[in-house]
Amino acid sequence: MKRLEALATLMDSAFAIPGTQIRMGLDGLIGLVPVLGDLITTAISSYILYEARRLGVSKFTLARMAGNVAIDGVIGAIPIVGDVFDIAFRANRRNVHILRRHLERVR
Repeated sequence: MKRLEALATLMDSAFAIPGTQIRMGLDGLIGLVPVLGDLITTAISSYILYEARRLGVSKFTLARMAGNVAIDGVIGAIPIVGDVFDIAFRANRRNVHILRRHLERVR
């Protein structure tokens, strides 16, 4: 979990935008590269899904997490609007939270 939390932080909230309290991660930066950037960030986000599946989460939980990745990938691909959305939505942090809650319930 620590590795997945570190990845989610790096991708979604590792850096503060100077002069603001808004945090962003590599997802917002890599996503600035049209098409290729969004494909890369979606692939990285899919790694969290892979790990969740390996940890044995339910299909419902996996579907919720996949929905977050899909929303982030599709809307993130829209020029300008998608870049702002990538900073605000934080799919990886959401998915790690969902995974953590699921694992706590199962214990």
